[in-house]
Amino acid sequence: MKKVLVVFVLIMTVLAVNAQTPDTTIKVSPVRTSVLVADLQKDITDNIATDYVGYTIKEAVKVEENDVVTYEVVVVKETTTETLVYDNAGKFLKKLLPLPVKE
Repeated sequence: MKKVLVVFVLIMTVLAVNAQTPDTTIKVSPVRTSVLVADLQKDITDNIATDYVGYTIKEAVKVEENDVVTYEVVVVKETTTETLVYDNAGKFLKKLLPLPVKE
């Protein structure tokens, strides 16, 4: 029983010490820069022309975060709006979920 109590106290001490160590990670907000549609990479515009027929590019933003560059391209077709994310090489990464409409 004495050994169990000692082990329990040691575990609680470790948890208490870990809880008190400060978070040293630095959170840097991404840098967003508008990009002209004409300045988008050919791979990006080709992908949109192929996979999103009938859509037009509304706007594009270059996002730099933690030394990683991505492009967010907003495309529209009638009442449908999609936000597409591409890497620095112009490869399609993902489609962002639409933001909820605030009422």
